[in-house]
Amino acid sequence: MPMPSRCDLLIRGAGVFSVHTGEILPADVVVTGDLIRAVTAPGVRIEAERVLDADGLIVAPGYIDAHMHIESSLLTPAEFARITLPRGTTTVLADPHEIVNVAGRDAMAWMIEQGRGAAQTMLWAVPSCVPALEGFETAGSSLTAEDIAEMLDWDGVTTLGEVMDYRAVVAGSPRMRSIVDAARRKGVRLDGHCPNLTGDDLGEYLWAGIDSDHTKNTPEVAVEKARLGMLLMLQEKCLSAELVRRLHELPVLPDFCLVTDDLAADAILDRGHLDHIARVALDAGMSPATVLRALTLHPARRLGLDDRGVVAPGKRADLVLLRALDDPTPVTVVCGGRVVAEDDTAGPTHTDRPTPAGWAPDNPFADSVRLAPLEEADCVWRADLPDGEHTFRALRVNPVDTFTEPAEVVLPVRDGVVRWEGRTAVLAVYERHHGTGRRTMAPVVGFDLAEGATATTYAHDSHNLTVVATDAGALRRAANRVIGSGGGICVAVTGRPDVHLPLPVGGVMSTAPAPEVAAGAGAVREALHGWGWLHRNAFMSVSTMTLPVSPQIKLTDLGLVRVVDRAWEDPVVA
Repeated sequence: MPMPSRCDLLIRGAGVFSVHTGEILPADVVVTGDLIRAVTAPGVRIEAERVLDADGLIVAPGYIDAHMHIESSLLTPAEFARITLPRGTTTVLADPHEIVNVAGRDAMAWMIEQGRGAAQTMLWAVPSCVPALEGFETAGSSLTAEDIAEMLDWDGVTTLGEVMDYRAVVAGSPRMRSIVDAARRKGVRLDGHCPNLTGDDLGEYLWAGIDSDHTKNTPEVAVEKARLGMLLMLQEKCLSAELVRRLHELPVLPDFCLVTDDLAADAILDRGHLDHIARVALDAGMSPATVLRALTLHPARRLGLDDRGVVAPGKRADLVLLRALDDPTPVTVVCGGRVVAEDDTAGPTHTDRPTPAGWAPDNPFADSVRLAPLEEADCVWRADLPDGEHTFRALRVNPVDTFTEPAEVVLPVRDGVVRWEGRTAVLAVYERHHGTGRRTMAPVVGFDLAEGATATTYAHDSHNLTVVATDAGALRRAANRVIGSGGGICVAVTGRPDVHLPLPVGGVMSTAPAPEVAAGAGAVREALHGWGWLHRNAFMSVSTMTLPVSPQIKLTDLGLVRVVDRAWEDPVVA
């Protein structure tokens, strides 16, 4: 069939990047509807509804994020799409396990519905671990294998979300076996989460059908996984120069994807989305062609999206126009054949459309924090111990990643009360879903913190109210600010104004526009750093201290968990 005489969009004068060969070839790109009609020799004679003069630019496929969580942006789906599309992210696979741990099936249905109107393609994964570690924490909801099997048939759902309880898979837990089997019967892909899983245990995890991993591994374990065909999904914290060197030393460079996993709104607006991860990969030593393949072709193949990831006739017209292969922030973005950002407006503060005055999505999850304001007695750490000095097990945090190592702190106990103020920071977790009144406390070491506290209901994955404090008064003040707003994050440092970001959608997302949320998130981040929480991603560091599938030791509302052993840890050293 001859090429038509008219088209909707003509991109003229560009070089087209081939993700298959790594070449840049001079060509014009003809777009009809949402598809690429032709990639033809420069100077094609065709009438176009719109012509983009792309002289000196490079046309590449739109970026595809094969593993991420919209809730981590603290934004609702439409706002997330509005700020990431101009950065080149045209397709995402979203795993809403944060909000689903709070509100279950209804929350996932709401997320899907909220994303329907976005120009960005949003595909969905059903969370596999709700709660993340059954029996070791209290979530707001629980999904059975039957629930998951039904949800895998929902429109837009393509994947079983990251199987975080990897130890249960290796051990053959009946619950996890039934969930994995349900997904395999549906014929969907199964995403993994198995930090530094190796040897026969890794073999058992692969045998179960779970064939990707996005967590941080040593270079040796990452190579082991790649050798066995496990798809590496590399997020920012994974992208070390040593790992890149080890991968390039292999006889064949394995396929892998670049993913964002968790990026807050302020980080996206300040630095970018997948384009930021691409710059990190380039700085770690990857070639531009390798980076672009990991943003486009490889995730398209992973997600079974044969209609995109390549600039070729018949493929979906999701395209980015770049100044150079080593400059991944687009000048222009085309999504579904429509120009959604252009003329340098794809920079840090651009959004596809202004937020309408008074705009806000509906919020059926505004009453998810079922806690009365804390009283003084709620901030007292009680222990059934005799008077004297006792050695308590503690969590040691670090400034780089979310691993927490076991440590010990000696504290006095008087009349059944642990006297911690002035001696250590504590981590306190308050169950907030079912009104049980349950709370736990443990020491935290690793940072030199001023007098103050931070409280959050954005706390992976059960999102119970989590507080780190050096002072009981600040603990109460920060916690009550969060409770009063129906969820959120507060930093209360003595002698400074409180910094508070409300997150009323299930305690994990805001209904506010992205710039407002980003400003609030940036203020929280700055306040955490000013308090002394000097972590390169302070949000993730604080919010994962309750995640009982993230090594090595974590605190939930039920107690201390030894993650690798999937066992309880006695809070007091015998």
